[in-house]
Amino acid sequence: MSKISAPVVILNFKTYLESSGDKALELAKALESAAEESGVTMVAAPQAIDIYRIKAETNIPVLSQHIDAVSPGGHTGSNLFESFVAAEIDGSLLNHSECRMTLADIAEVVKKLDNEDLISCVCTNNVETSVAAATLNPTYVAVEPPELIGTGIPVSQAEPEVVEGTVSKVKAINKDIQVLCGAGISTGDDMAAAMDLGAEGVLLASGIIKAESPKDALLDLVSKI
Repeated sequence: MSKISAPVVILNFKTYLESSGDKALELAKALESAAEESGVTMVAAPQAIDIYRIKAETNIPVLSQHIDAVSPGGHTGSNLFESFVAAEIDGSLLNHSECRMTLADIAEVVKKLDNEDLISCVCTNNVETSVAAATLNPTYVAVEPPELIGTGIPVSQAEPEVVEGTVSKVKAINKDIQVLCGAGISTGDDMAAAMDLGAEGVLLASGIIKAESPKDALLDLVSKI
């Protein structure tokens, strides 16, 4: 599964209590239900400890939140690629603003994922970083200025030039890379604005996770595309 149909919604569970343990599974099932009802592909990115259970009890794509560029051996506390493959992940987020990586490490993990036909979603913070990420040929580049993450102010409206510039320059490098829009995305208007700017989906978190009804929030998110 190296690519999934656009538009796509990737929900980063982060480490909120509302998306951990039993609640992580509940949230994944809300994603699954919303995907079935809307016809839009929805992807979960839970904490590592919740991946195996979510894969076992849902049929949605599941990404890890991070993978370390380490080989099997003495790397206590690291996220080993081979272990995630054994847990049957569909791919991974990489270089989120809360878990930055060097370009060399991103390149190594993107290559490992590609070799296993798995999704790589490289997070970036501006047009220039998006260009660097695109040279590595990941499945997705997800642009999200860190100053807008968790604010409720969508990048698609606050800084539309970041989205448009990323789409234009990434596609010039490799037209097959899909660009996602992140930071502050939570409503149908936000996602529609992102798509109008050329994005092929969104990466989001708290706007859905902390909603009174995550499923309803997800259905609203895709209601205007």
